[in-house]
Amino acid sequence: MTTNKYCQVLAELRNRRAHYLKDVGDQWRTPDLLFWGINAMFGPLTLDLFADDDNAKCPVWYTADDNALVQDWAEMLASIGGAAFGNPPYSRSQYDGKQAITGMSHIMSYASAMREKGGRYVFLIKAAPSETWWPEDADHIVFIRGRIGFDLPAWFIPADEKQQPTSAFFAGAIVVFDKTWRGERFSYIHRSDLEAKGRAFMSLAQFAAAKVAPPAPVEDVMPAGLGQPEVESRIWPLEVGLVFNQVEGADSLELAQQNKLKANINQLWLERMPTSEIITVAGGLVNSMQGAVNA
Repeated sequence: MTTNKYCQVLAELRNRRAHYLKDVGDQWRTPDLLFWGINAMFGPLTLDLFADDDNAKCPVWYTADDNALVQDWAEMLASIGGAAFGNPPYSRSQYDGKQAITGMSHIMSYASAMREKGGRYVFLIKAAPSETWWPEDADHIVFIRGRIGFDLPAWFIPADEKQQPTSAFFAGAIVVFDKTWRGERFSYIHRSDLEAKGRAFMSLAQFAAAKVAPPAPVEDVMPAGLGQPEVESRIWPLEVGLVFNQVEGADSLELAQQNKLKANINQLWLERMPTSEIITVAGGLVNSMQGAVNA
């Protein structure tokens, strides 16, 4: 249940029958290649600070209802491991009473405070050093050469054929808050190189998926008319459920396939594979399973 005006406006926007680009506002999504490129450089990214149930990039995330600016990011990372990621909302500051929900000044200030408690916090933001909110105290800033674009939210229904986004929005930067950082203060990367890192990471994950995919089952000899009962084979650990819920298409699989997917996720978790990699590997398995069904 939404508890503040900002969340109520978002809910109303998502429920409209059609949308215009000007309405998207804070809800643009980080493209997969950019995210996985950033993950390859500074991950594993396990906590999405500004997300919703449709666009979260990490297995654990905060929605606007959760309000990341009242959460203890450091405590969460200590529990789940990895680093936090944020593609923050750029709208002017919104409040729930006197408590800020959005606003870059509030977000960057809170990130600086969380840094002191420990953990790594990685943001994809506008490269705008002239802005008052620009994080001068960040431990590392990577300026992205070439303008970057973003994806439409999953709920976006174009009102007409003109509602098509441009390919590039603005100059971007990756900002890292991490008091254990011992590298250079500033660096540069071209957008195409960042995307190449993301593409390579995803290719590696697909290769890993092929390695861990179970062999094709030998057809069982069973009396005609009898089938394998589709039942949940076990109660899976919480971590397995968190990852499973973030794998696109997983919930559309047949129950037996879902169980097989969860078994693979559980095995990778036990092998201490980074969560972000497990999600990618699991996504490859889903595609393989769907392909087998459609073949």
